[in-house]
Amino acid sequence: MTRYRIEHVTTYDYDADVTGSFGQFHLTPRALEWQSVLEHAVSIEPGPATLLSHTDLYGNTKSSFHVTDPHTRLVVRAVSVLDVVPPVLPPESLAVAWEDARPAVRTEEPDAWEAADFTFASPYVDVPAAVEAYARESFTPGRALGEAATELMHRVHDDFAYKPRSTVIGEKVVDLLVKRHGVCQDFSHVMVAGLRSLGLAGRYVSGYLATRPPPGRPRLVGADASHAWVGVWVPGAGWLHLDPTNDRLTDASHATVAWGRDYGDVQPVRGVIYTEAKHSSMKVSVDMAPAAA
Repeated sequence: MTRYRIEHVTTYDYDADVTGSFGQFHLTPRALEWQSVLEHAVSIEPGPATLLSHTDLYGNTKSSFHVTDPHTRLVVRAVSVLDVVPPVLPPESLAVAWEDARPAVRTEEPDAWEAADFTFASPYVDVPAAVEAYARESFTPGRALGEAATELMHRVHDDFAYKPRSTVIGEKVVDLLVKRHGVCQDFSHVMVAGLRSLGLAGRYVSGYLATRPPPGRPRLVGADASHAWVGVWVPGAGWLHLDPTNDRLTDASHATVAWGRDYGDVQPVRGVIYTEAKHSSMKVSVDMAPAAA
């Protein structure tokens, strides 16, 4: 088990007063079998007139706020303390043939209905024929689900270059297959699309990576902002989570915040403003460091 303190700060600056700011955020880590949330608090400056939270369709905590005081700077700060252990699935569950792990053929499983929602195209994850051809190179007939999914993760990592600011939010999978570069969101969208193209349930997971890993462990790619990885449904056992950006299964270095069909379901912070400002900037900083138990 590793205890972490996570601080996520999003700062917006404007060159004229903003008279109204409406925002939504997913910044509350999930309580999971492998993750305990010990502390969590969010502060917004200027203070909001309203701040509301609810549980969304996928079990995430989704919050919204409305700032009415005129301002040229808006700061959203979330601080959490978590205990994280590596998630583990039974090897025999991962050995199931991938064809038998599709929700459409496992209707007897109590969570198959939930998993089925992650088998379809979604606003940020198109499922072109090219991505099915790409995925089938790993998902050969009768191959074990865990083995095939892990190989697909390896291939996405090897075939796509990590290149910050090289793509835009909502970049189509069909275009990513041509460009072969992007950031963690893009790597995850490609892998999720590949899983869905075969009828498997693939979900997009948003969270954090340790920015200061334990001694002797390398710093991971994408650890200076929110990170993203992929979950594939394993009948009777839950979800296997894989990080194609870093070519590894998720472990105690990963802290989970939210999951959904794609990035659009779990954006950390987004909003709408009323202003005559002509220019604005946004800065995001994340620090996830080991904390004393």
